[in-house]
Amino acid sequence: APPADKMAAGTGRVAAAAPAGYTAVAVKFGERQRWPHWLLVKEHQVREGADTAHPPRRTLFVLNVPPYCGPDSLSRLFSRCGRVQSVDICDKPAPGEKKEKPTSKFFNCKTVTGFQVAYVVFRKPAGVQAAKALSQEGPLLISTESHPVKTGISKWIASYEASVVKPKELKAEVDAYMQDYDKKMAEEEAKAAKEEGVPDEEGWVKVTRKGRKPGLPRTEAANLRVLEKEKQKRARKELLNFYAWQHRETKREHIAQLRKKFEEDKQRIALMRAQRKFRPY
Repeated sequence: APPADKMAAGTGRVAAAAPAGYTAVAVKFGERQRWPHWLLVKEHQVREGADTAHPPRRTLFVLNVPPYCGPDSLSRLFSRCGRVQSVDICDKPAPGEKKEKPTSKFFNCKTVTGFQVAYVVFRKPAGVQAAKALSQEGPLLISTESHPVKTGISKWIASYEASVVKPKELKAEVDAYMQDYDKKMAEEEAKAAKEEGVPDEEGWVKVTRKGRKPGLPRTEAANLRVLEKEKQKRARKELLNFYAWQHRETKREHIAQLRKKFEEDKQRIALMRAQRKFRPY
């Protein structure tokens, strides 16, 4: 949060005590807003080559960006200081390679919930110095008649309308994606076919499972046979009668099987005697 505001005596203007290295720039949402909001800006300083997306001497680092102030608003606010090349808004400072912008408006929706940071890249280094000099001017307006910023019910309605997926637009985007995917897969297959059997720099030849006859999918019976073989293989690896309790269990099971077989034999003999027709006595 920005530091406490201080009223300049006898002037009616508000000044902010910015942290060391930062300059406070006053902005207002609209003309009817009484007190300004303070953006803390400074030159973005990193090692050469550490942040290629935000080059030094041409990038303005902005803190305390409100949720209603988007990239278009920041670009318009700082365009008076020089031509703005790009505006990148993040949740927190994260120097590094610039992330690719989402190509789909249907599956990359993100809701802004709090204050953020921004990187404003100018075409020339003079834009950064001119932006820091804005602290001497009056508050800048974020929402104007020519460039209004939606809030309240109008913003909710616009968000809801944007969230409704139109089938034709979605179908067009999916078709375009699938066309690009099919083209990419065809290029990869053509490249693999061209490189098949060709040795690399070290003389190795890449061997693939692709043969003359394509493999047939396994049936349910084949899957059951494979599972049974794996089960038997695991059973052979297990140690039998290694522990004393295993030896006792094996003896007990063997005796139970002998008793069961004996009872079955008795029943079979009794049945044979009952069915015998010739009775000499």
